[in-house]
Amino acid sequence: MAAIFLFTCSCCGELHEGSPSFGYKTPMPFDHLSEHDKQSIAQINDDLCKIDHPEGTDYFARVVLELPIHGTEEPFLWGVWVSLSKESFDKYTSTWGEHDESDSYFGWFSNRLPYYPDTINLKTNVRPRNGSARPYLELQPSDHPLAVHYHHGLSAQEAQKIAEEAMHGRS
Repeated sequence: MAAIFLFTCSCCGELHEGSPSFGYKTPMPFDHLSEHDKQSIAQINDDLCKIDHPEGTDYFARVVLELPIHGTEEPFLWGVWVSLSKESFDKYTSTWGEHDESDSYFGWFSNRLPYYPDTINLKTNVRPRNGSARPYLELQPSDHPLAVHYHHGLSAQEAQKIAEEAMHGRS
């Protein structure tokens, strides 16, 4: 197994070393708010987000999705957001730093990833971790390519294509 993942980018010609890692600072529903609403109805920090609507409140947590890359030790990492129920959000936040790591919270994927067909609302399970680690995201089995990559891994060539799309906006 290769110690590290590396590739020469077909877009910029640079050698990229280490497994790819990309992240989102906000869940997609937050991005769609007006600047006024971001200040008045939303609360967000690096790990949590709440958006109050007339219909109710949306709750989000920032998590880490790991996709195995065949032949390398380190996974392809995505820092993404998931929506949680109020009950799950309250339990997650009330046990901050002292989580039962066997807990699992159902959630909905809340970012659109490049390269993949629409990833919004893929079914997930959030697994809390203690210390400073963000929760680990498990994708429920489906035929969506992201779920397939989560459960079965991706080739180095697929990882390169996805990284190039994420870095340069094209495949």
